[in-house]
Amino acid sequence: MATRAVPQASVGDVMAELAALEDPKIRAVNERHGDDHGVNLTKLRAVAKSLKTQHELAGELWATGDTAARLVAILICRPKAFSASELDAMLRDARVPKVHGWLVSYVVKKSPHVEELRVAWFADSDPVVASAGWALTSDRVAKDSGDLDLPELLDLIEANMKDAPDRLQWAMNECLANIGIHHPDLRARAIGIGERLEVLKDYPTPPNCTSPYAPIWISEIVRRQTQS
Repeated sequence: MATRAVPQASVGDVMAELAALEDPKIRAVNERHGDDHGVNLTKLRAVAKSLKTQHELAGELWATGDTAARLVAILICRPKAFSASELDAMLRDARVPKVHGWLVSYVVKKSPHVEELRVAWFADSDPVVASAGWALTSDRVAKDSGDLDLPELLDLIEANMKDAPDRLQWAMNECLANIGIHHPDLRARAIGIGERLEVLKDYPTPPNCTSPYAPIWISEIVRRQTQS
């Protein structure tokens, strides 16, 4: 049985398709969050799905600098094909929040270089780069804390999270919550740090969603785990 050929598209083809999907209302909403594109993400994912994996095309789309094109690039690339230096350069160039988040979640986490990059980024002087290091650390806290020094992480969070820039603060707060959720012996300390710092305490949270305020976040997830 013959396999179905992957449609070969040019950068121009993809850019034209994305331009046709541009919606000013969606752009207005996204721009409030720092994301400069106006394409519905479900439709953008459908574009990527139709292209399947095309690593070379992904590189060309990334090089355009266009946010929607970069999101497609992330979805059609081959994560394990990137070198550590390529991923480092991409991360430092990914200033748009959605591109940054997807790059870390969908590409870097699947890379054989993930631990090397986590360590390199964790204490970077650029807070956006450092936020990626903290996000990867948070992932390890939840899945494989191994040789991580969790009390030292709590020390760093307690000393630096209150005044950290937004994206770095968010990543550090997630790490704090994951320590509290996944490590019962440190839960009381994690909750105490959250209560003292009050980071994201007043964050607007939609109904039926869990607050990102660490004490509430930790308590709610632990409650669900004990009930399941």
